[in-house]
Amino acid sequence: APAPALFWVGLKRNASACTDEEQPLRGFSWEGVEDGAAPQEVPAALGRWLQEPLRSCSTARCAGLHLAADPGDGPSWGWKE
Repeated sequence: APAPALFWVGLKRNASACTDEEQPLRGFSWEGVEDGAAPQEVPAALGRWLQEPLRSCSTARCAGLHLAADPGDGPSWGWKE
């Protein structure tokens, strides 16, 4: 059976930014966009998190695109810190 995979595609939250549960990217932004200071706008459909990121404002964090090997009844993809 195929294994689940996690790809880092440049999604990062800098130490100066806080987790924001109201945003699709939760306060993360694409690497190289305005120094990562502001999250880029994304369609709400792309704000699918398999696991909510930790609430933090003090450490830099990265998030990746998680692809499920056998999603069963669950989503086949989503963001994961």
